[in-house]
Amino acid sequence: MADRLYTSNDADEVLSALRFETKLEKATLARMAFALSLAKEGPDVAQSPSFTGGEMKRPTFVGEDEVFIRALICHVYQKRDIGEDPFFSNRSIVKNHIDSGAVLLGRLFQECGRDADNLLMRLVDEVEFGGRRETAGHGLDIFIGRTLLQRSELILAINNTARHANSHLAIMGKPGTGKTQFILKILADIRQQSNYQTNFIYFDYKGDVVDNERFLEVAKVHPFRLLQGGESLPVNPFVLPAYDEQTVNVSAREKAESFASINSKLGVVQKGALTEAIRAAYAQRADSATPYPDFHDVYRMVTAMYEEDNKRDDSLIEVLRDLSDFDLFWRHGSDVAPIDRLSNRTLLIDVHAMPVLKELVAYLVIERLYKEMALLPDSPVRDGRRTIRSILVIDEAHNYLSQRNIFLQRIIREGRSKGIVAFFASQSPNDYQQKFFNFQELLEFAFIFQCEGVSAASVQDILGCSSKTAKDLQTEIARLEPWQVVARSPEKTEEFVKFTAEAFYKNY
Repeated sequence: MADRLYTSNDADEVLSALRFETKLEKATLARMAFALSLAKEGPDVAQSPSFTGGEMKRPTFVGEDEVFIRALICHVYQKRDIGEDPFFSNRSIVKNHIDSGAVLLGRLFQECGRDADNLLMRLVDEVEFGGRRETAGHGLDIFIGRTLLQRSELILAINNTARHANSHLAIMGKPGTGKTQFILKILADIRQQSNYQTNFIYFDYKGDVVDNERFLEVAKVHPFRLLQGGESLPVNPFVLPAYDEQTVNVSAREKAESFASINSKLGVVQKGALTEAIRAAYAQRADSATPYPDFHDVYRMVTAMYEEDNKRDDSLIEVLRDLSDFDLFWRHGSDVAPIDRLSNRTLLIDVHAMPVLKELVAYLVIERLYKEMALLPDSPVRDGRRTIRSILVIDEAHNYLSQRNIFLQRIIREGRSKGIVAFFASQSPNDYQQKFFNFQELLEFAFIFQCEGVSAASVQDILGCSSKTAKDLQTEIARLEPWQVVARSPEKTEEFVKFTAEAFYKNY
């Protein structure tokens, strides 16, 4: 029975560096690395060929948890038992996972801005055994406020499949009426009630959420402040589930359509040029360890094509130049790896400092989220509650809803079974009446704060009330006080309910 093993030199360097940065003991970091690799790599972990690193004694690593660690390995490897050498030696499963996990741990630490607290929160999101994520916080009951007259409590049973067709939500109102504080309260409650297993991706259009330190702390969300201090989003929109010719061609055409839907100046010729350039950029990276391009690659391809044809710069060149120069997304040579899965990350994407491309950044992230969603199994339902995996939160949504974002439409249509939900915050119910897509029909929850110029038809569609009630509410909605809300009534005998909304700052 071996009483020690020796890690690889690479693993020892990472663990030593993390010990200095985090002040955690090396054995603790080794156990974290082991658990991370066991969850991510499982039986497919590579055999470690190096023994030139640091010594790891068995009593120090295993402690009093040998039975537990053996049980984890047997569960993941589907074995009834595990021998001594395969368990702990220089050729053991433990050593392989320490060495592999240390590399993963080092990458995560870089992605987390070299912050120990962020690393620990990220590990909670990353390590899953036996579907832990899929069962945590399946029942979400959010206290949203009290009715104006009776002062009765209102509870938002957001994932109750027996009562609600979906969990999509919209909050509408003028600036300063309380809608941002309301949505932050809902998100914070969901994070806590789900034990931080329900994630969200929040597009902060105005920059007021990213400065709310208390919300960042309570929701355990990592902010990305684009165009501020050189920070970029560690997401590569060109990452695909496969890199065969057909998948690349379809993705290239979809990217060109995405660009054209945001920028009306891009015509048929520019879309064709962009599609061809993206295909060429994939081909250039095909034989590398990272077979996907970045925006610098695509920009170089388009520039070369234009120079060869003696074409002048146009709107396509302008957009690609901005994406390349601003470094909004991950690029080759970056110190951190691109995020592998968006659906299990909680991100606050601050776009308020961007003079252009706000909508395009959101479009590309939404596209990436949809592609992940399409590959997910159905979200489990237990006791009539469907587990919510991730929430897409779009602030100032009136800037996005008029675009023909096919991926946002698909998330709204198909996201229910996958546990992917959309939250919108906008200025008026009128924003959801688009000729190409009826958002109102698929919004299960709608909360109307003070608005002006609201059409009766929008109120009727949003609340599902009669036309007479909708006309009466037009004036009432314009006169609502801050924090007062009109919404669908949970009681079938009432067409609507008026209540005072709860605020994040009052609860946290």
